[in-house]
Amino acid sequence: YRRGDIKRLFAYSSIEHMGIITFAFGMGGPLANFAGLLHMAMHSLTKSAIFFTVGHIAQARGTQRISTICGLTTTHPALGWGLVAGVLAGQRRSLAKSITLIESTREDHQIRAQQVLNALLPSTGNAIRIGMSGVPGAGKSTFIEALGMWLIKQGHKLAVLAVDPSSSVSGGSILGDKTRMEQLSMREEAFIRPSPSSGSLGGVAEKTREAMLLCEASGYDVIIVETVGVGQSETTVAGMVDIFCLLQLPNAGDDLQAIKKGIVEIADLVVINKADIDPRAAAVTAAQWKNALGMLRPTSPNWQPPVIALSALHHDGIEKFWEAIEKYRTALVPTGEFAERRRHQAQAWMWSLIDSGLRRAFHANPTVLANLPAIKQAVADARQTPASAARQLLGAFINASVGTTLAQ
Repeated sequence: YRRGDIKRLFAYSSIEHMGIITFAFGMGGPLANFAGLLHMAMHSLTKSAIFFTVGHIAQARGTQRISTICGLTTTHPALGWGLVAGVLAGQRRSLAKSITLIESTREDHQIRAQQVLNALLPSTGNAIRIGMSGVPGAGKSTFIEALGMWLIKQGHKLAVLAVDPSSSVSGGSILGDKTRMEQLSMREEAFIRPSPSSGSLGGVAEKTREAMLLCEASGYDVIIVETVGVGQSETTVAGMVDIFCLLQLPNAGDDLQAIKKGIVEIADLVVINKADIDPRAAAVTAAQWKNALGMLRPTSPNWQPPVIALSALHHDGIEKFWEAIEKYRTALVPTGEFAERRRHQAQAWMWSLIDSGLRRAFHANPTVLANLPAIKQAVADARQTPASAARQLLGAFINASVGTTLAQ
């Protein structure tokens, strides 16, 4: 075998017991794919299968044992479990395919995606999650590349989830953030995934939270979420990361602009980028922001958001920025606030998924679909108010759902 391929493979199959047990010991690479294909092939000979994969994966920072993965089903489990093993092994292709799976809107894909996420959940939570937001042109991608290259030199592995705006006319998205990170995208220690916003509000994509968990399970210890260019009201990203960084430009508003509510008051760290263009203007802007933040109530009683002026283009101030990140974690972890924030975010995520699930169920309900055309026309002709129409459709949905539950 070539170096890096499977070292040993022992397989035992027992058709009499209608089961298959496969043990594979290897070095990542084809391990998960081979075992998955073997499982799928043998699955055709049995009514059910039990599939185990146990391996030792050599990683850059040590050796990590893959958790035992067990799937018991009668329908093609190998695809999902193969992805799980690949993600745990640090395979970039498996990670990319897993993110594509969770972003799919197909019902069967969503079922498999939840199986993958549930299996990987014990391996998540070990990364620092950083949100990057700011107005268009603030230099978010340039700053992330400069920061990423510096972090790699310090021994970190970096995953960047870049959200690109989708057209409200065509629905398409350029997904061009990765092209701005040319050097970072060529590093094995970095994983960059651009995703379309697809109409989701708040500057992030609908499945950004799930994508973060997949990256953590794959061994990346720094996760950066880059939002679309935002204004003052796009604050969703702050509810899914550990620290929220707001990028600003010199001469981009005065003290009054800085103290406006919204995205400013939830920032944990403010960065004045492109300070090299006009150092004096950058210093004035930084002073204005410090004064303004002093008038706002901080998001944590244990942390006062600092303001850092830097130049991502010239890699000036990157180390100072990371020192602020470390100080933030040092201030919040001992008090338990860091862990509490993540618990609160997980619960908020659950309610968000409930809301989106109810919305999908509403649009797919046969009773709603039958009544919707006539009610839409009545609203368009001003024969019925939108509030009355919404109440009527919601009532039809609730009655149909209750009737279906009672029938079952």
